[in-house]
Amino acid sequence: MDLKSGYPFWAVKNGLMRPFPALRRDLNCDVAVVGGGITGALIADHLADRGFDVAVVEKRDIGWGSTAASTALIQYEIDTHLTELAKCYGEVAAVVAYRACVTAITDLRALAKSVGSVDFSMQKSLYYASHRHDAASLRDEFELRRKHGFDVDWLDMKSMKARYSLDAPCAILSHVAARLDPYRMAHRLLGRLAKRGGQVFDRTEVDSIAPSARGVELRTTAGARIKCRHLVMAAGYESQRWLRRRVAQNRSSYAFVTDPIDRTVLGFLVNTMTWESARPYLYLRTTRDGRLLVGGEDDRIDVPARRDRRVESKAIRLASKVQRLFPALPVTPAFSWAGTFAETRDGLPYFGPVARYGPRVHFAMAYGGNGITYSMIGAELLGDRIERRKHPLGGLFSFDRLP
Repeated sequence: MDLKSGYPFWAVKNGLMRPFPALRRDLNCDVAVVGGGITGALIADHLADRGFDVAVVEKRDIGWGSTAASTALIQYEIDTHLTELAKCYGEVAAVVAYRACVTAITDLRALAKSVGSVDFSMQKSLYYASHRHDAASLRDEFELRRKHGFDVDWLDMKSMKARYSLDAPCAILSHVAARLDPYRMAHRLLGRLAKRGGQVFDRTEVDSIAPSARGVELRTTAGARIKCRHLVMAAGYESQRWLRRRVAQNRSSYAFVTDPIDRTVLGFLVNTMTWESARPYLYLRTTRDGRLLVGGEDDRIDVPARRDRRVESKAIRLASKVQRLFPALPVTPAFSWAGTFAETRDGLPYFGPVARYGPRVHFAMAYGGNGITYSMIGAELLGDRIERRKHPLGGLFSFDRLP
């Protein structure tokens, strides 16, 4: 798959950080992870911490797929409101999912500190109503979160104008969110894995999967064999090719980043990411060097050539929207790009086995707007599953919920 268009900022900023070899020989390991993006890196790192001998294979260069195009808006809020999730699966299950996402962000902070130099910073998250008719649903969402102890504030129209100079009916201010350079994080995690004795290979494409009662054998297009006790398929949006049934719909999302802007001009945006209730939503966040990163304008295009042609016009539309919100900001795209993302029916990820391959082949499909948060949860969930332990979200995030 061609997963990105234009000039993704992380790839431009970091380049090819570290080369890894292609796999040209047979190997054995406890767990093979297919996919060298941020999801595969987080899972591989966690499994290695649990004492597993882990090998990672990636068909491109490490982090060069959708990770390079990610805007890394790290939030505990799921694309599906807590109120809506409660209607689908019950209030208890919905709250467990949201709380797990909060914990995932604090865990990610500790992990980022341990690897260092990944542009991680805790943020606040301002979720505002795009229209008056969204105000009631946002109020219900706020009340349910507050009922269950989430750290949130309610802002009415007057408060929004006074504190943020935004003409919006209302907003929810969350105090747990974060930003990150996902491309750099993936590279540093996998570099650390290699130093600890794990094995990392790029330019290595898996051609076949053969599970058995005792393990799984993979074959690459170059003819190498990988024998493992367990397989984690963390190949992002390409993982769906291994399933007989489509579990998500691919979309395209667009983004741009500005040149550095003075912190006094950025104001509250320095430490507060901002997004709206409309779908698809406009969102903004900053980088360590003071750039404004803007994303949105999602569409149903999943044809690379058509997506390529839309990058510039979409960036212009995004810039116009931001300019209307913040007339004093110098909103000129320096680099603009687009990337593939996938949406599930309920906004939740899928982690675990499918009947076709048996219990030793685990899928890590951290789809949706907060894929990095999901990946942190999925790393622990899959670790528990491999060790035959129950995880609180093992059922809700499994393929069993498919209709």
